Amino acid sequence: MDLLRSLPLGLYLEQPQTWLHKIDPRVKFAWLMSFLTSYILANNSWRVLLVVVLIIATLIARIPRRVWQQQMGWLLMLSFFVLAIGAISPDGMGVDYQPRLPANEQILSQPSNSNNIVQEQVVEKKKYSYVRFHKGPVKVTRYSLDLAVRLSTLIFTVIYSTNLYLLTTAPEEITSGIESLMQPLRRLKLPVTEIALTLTLSLRFIPLVLEEVQNLFRSVMTRAINWKKLGLKGGFKVWMTVAERLLENLLLRADQMANAMMVRGFTSPNEHRVQWHDLRLKGRDWLAIATLILFWGIRLAIGTQV
Repeated sequence: MDLLRSLPLGLYLEQPQTWLHKIDPRVKFAWLMSFLTSYILANNSWRVLLVVVLIIATLIARIPRRVWQQQMGWLLMLSFFVLAIGAISPDGMGVDYQPRLPANEQILSQPSNSNNIVQEQVVEKKKYSYVRFHKGPVKVTRYSLDLAVRLSTLIFTVIYSTNLYLLTTAPEEITSGIESLMQPLRRLKLPVTEIALTLTLSLRFIPLVLEEVQNLFRSVMTRAINWKKLGLKGGFKVWMTVAERLLENLLLRADQMANAMMVRGFTSPNEHRVQWHDLRLKGRDWLAIATLILFWGIRLAIGTQV
């Protein structure tokens, strides 16, 4: 099992360099926040459109298939299961479903010029059905289907948009961009540089965590443990020992990282600042900003929930 290759969540793709890599990290961060916030008070059509846009962006960016295929596959499968389970689950409305019109409808005489209007209204009422599908114990209502679409698209959008951002943006670029956007907060005497440094170390620590988990799993598998003989209690003790060892190794790695920074004189980020990148907006960045404005225009025009 190779977690760093089969499940590279939160890892940066150094090669090949796609057009997503070349966009300014501040612009990409604005796009990420747009994906995460435009979901609020949006209709289901917009939520599904966000999923389609993320998939298309991955394809046209020409990111290697080996990088996104397994991630997207598992995530789409998870979203589909959430959609199916949410659709057939009780909607919790507590409503006794009954026809909207009486069984023996009394036809009243109407003026000749309004007969057509009344007939059209009756036809529209007959077409409406709160229960979309009902066969045996399986019942899908309008509310349960709406809730299922919300949950499934939310899971995919939040996880995959964040992962795509981390995949195409180096940790140093992320921290430089966020630090640049947080410059106005310096007037409030907030530790902007310390926050950026902490974010950099956190992002750099993700591969170390995956590597430690992978090494521990390999060590357990190579010992050919007979889980049937251990039973539930014995298996629980083994995994508790593995978790304890994982925590110990991570704390050791953190201590080694802190010692390495102290040896290099990195005692305070204000005294030992590192200029990671020279952030300048180029032509492709302005095009991405214009597209983002168009994105929000479409969202406000057709994506708002009625």
